[in-house]
Amino acid sequence: MFINSIKTTMDNTSKPILPGSIVKVKDENSIYKGYKGFVQRVTRKKAAVLFEGGNWDKLITFSLKHLELV
Repeated sequence: MFINSIKTTMDNTSKPILPGSIVKVKDENSIYKGYKGFVQRVTRKKAAVLFEGGNWDKLITFSLKHLELV
């Protein structure tokens, strides 16, 4: 399952999105567009991204196609 998500991600970019990677949200319809965060988990077609900002932390799940490596 994890290998398939890496393969899908590699089709879109030169490097895979893995846990610990820093990514930027590129979804035009998301309020998080342009935010940068740390990937915590990767499943088949989604990644959980942790955003930290001062006194708040937020973990949001995005489709891999809406993320790009920084």
